[in-house]
Amino acid sequence: MKYIDEFHDPALARRLLDDIHTTVTRPWALMEVCGGQTHSIIRHGIDQLLPDSLELIHGPGCPVCVTPLEMIDKALEIASRPGVIFCSFGDMLRVPGTGRDLFQVKSAGGDVRVVYSPLDALDVARRNPDREVVFFGIGFETTAPANAMTVHEARRLGIANFSLLVSHVRVPPAVEAIMRAPHCRVQGFLAAGHVCSVMGTEEYPALAERYRVPIVVTGFEPLDILEGVRRAVRQLERGEHRVENAYPRAVREAGNAPALARIEEVFEVTDRSWRGIGTIPDSGWRLSDAFRAYDAEHRFEVGDVRTAEPAACRSGEVLQGLIKPHECEAFGTRCTPRTPLGATMVSSEGACAAYYLYRRLTPGAPAAREAAGREPVPAGATDAVKEASPLG
Repeated sequence: MKYIDEFHDPALARRLLDDIHTTVTRPWALMEVCGGQTHSIIRHGIDQLLPDSLELIHGPGCPVCVTPLEMIDKALEIASRPGVIFCSFGDMLRVPGTGRDLFQVKSAGGDVRVVYSPLDALDVARRNPDREVVFFGIGFETTAPANAMTVHEARRLGIANFSLLVSHVRVPPAVEAIMRAPHCRVQGFLAAGHVCSVMGTEEYPALAERYRVPIVVTGFEPLDILEGVRRAVRQLERGEHRVENAYPRAVREAGNAPALARIEEVFEVTDRSWRGIGTIPDSGWRLSDAFRAYDAEHRFEVGDVRTAEPAACRSGEVLQGLIKPHECEAFGTRCTPRTPLGATMVSSEGACAAYYLYRRLTPGAPAAREAAGREPVPAGATDAVKEASPLG
């Protein structure tokens, strides 16, 4: 397949790997920010081909995984109400809330529909003027422009029975929170290329300078990731900390100007809670005052929802890179894609789902962790970390 096969070239991959092995002279830890990158790394076994002293830490860049539990419960509450058509992308339907998910609401009679675009949901609203239609607007900077466009269109077309349940998050504040965390081991980042295709790279140089970490904008195919790793470790070995764009076929420094303008028109920056992590200042968007009439949280008055995460789920530690998925005691036993305890096992970009799908089920993984020179993280460590961490 054109533009895919070129980035799976085994001969070029071997040369990149040889360069990485030659370059690395000491232990380093890089975080790939995006869950799509994590799946590519695990699917192709890239982490197993790198030098033993080079660790890839899986970041929190899965939009489904970081949507906070209280927002899932608000979606469940709204979707259960008579007269509501609740629209969502399919990957949100199996994400567990407190005690149930959207599939269970649907099976109990709720009108929950899978759509492929927020504009599809707007069309549902246009064809059902006597019903309230809500779209579950989650995600990073990648999905924000389309959701902003949909709200803009709803107002322009005078479709008043449409609203958006907003849970948008932003990557740069999360990167800063990760670096400020007391247990942070990250020494460099592979930034998410698709996010930068919208937002550009202008927010990253200050972070690279402040925390003295290389940030390499990286794509998602095997050669993209190997090139991102190669550039990051070359910087680390040289004592450099710059922003590099290793994904120039998609990313420009200034980003996508029309998309940024639409986001700025419709949304405003706000603090946002990340599931399993906590509240990160200025890490999200909400509808601005001019578009508040389309905010489902206000329309349905679901602001006071109480939640409880399952005690056995350690997805928060996975999302912070404190443990690998198979180091969780519930992984592959009590927690599977059919019986998920947390969103990281449900989402197509979740790290736990990647480890399960590609059979990284190795028993005794904590021993391997110790062999690699890292202390095992006991169950419940997240609570202590969150108390002391700006992530918590």
